[in-house]
Amino acid sequence: MKRVIVASNNHHKIVEIKEILKEFDLEVVSLKEADIDIDVEETGTTFMENAYIKAKAIHEICKDVLVLSDDSGLSVEVLNGAPGIYSARYSGEHGNSVENNKKLIRELEGVPFNERKAKFICAMVLIVNDKDIIKVQGEVEGLILEDYKECEGFGYDPLFYVPELKATFNDVPSKVKNAISHRGNALSKLTEEMKKYL
Repeated sequence: MKRVIVASNNHHKIVEIKEILKEFDLEVVSLKEADIDIDVEETGTTFMENAYIKAKAIHEICKDVLVLSDDSGLSVEVLNGAPGIYSARYSGEHGNSVENNKKLIRELEGVPFNERKAKFICAMVLIVNDKDIIKVQGEVEGLILEDYKECEGFGYDPLFYVPELKATFNDVPSKVKNAISHRGNALSKLTEEMKKYL
């Protein structure tokens, strides 16, 4: 059984990836489960560049396994694509979802709801070996709500309204979200590409 190291320790993300890749005979593990403790500096200017930087850094440590990395975030049209690659640290503190959401609401003050178009983007890179590298990108479009109420929510999900769901990503079960999400779309493309190599 081949091993895939996912360049992340995000439990939510690992569970999602394990679920989608279960059709393959693979052992999917997080960095922690693989006993890898490094902090890769993301110096790219796009989600794809950052995903590749992370995957390559882990691949250089573990040559004999597959390495999967993703980089994702929110891109708001009227903010020229911001917060973009800075999504996780938009407010200045990495991973503070509440402050990130509050800043986004402030930046969009006065913008009518129908002009608050946004999309979640997920770039994925799978290094199969030194010469075979798969790169895919998934997106999902929505609108940013005008009000934010502090809640237990993942990232920008409490503000990301999807018209076809008539709800935000925070208001629907994870199974519903995963079926149309940016990560779900990217993983779907990835599994198709993986069939050529596995």
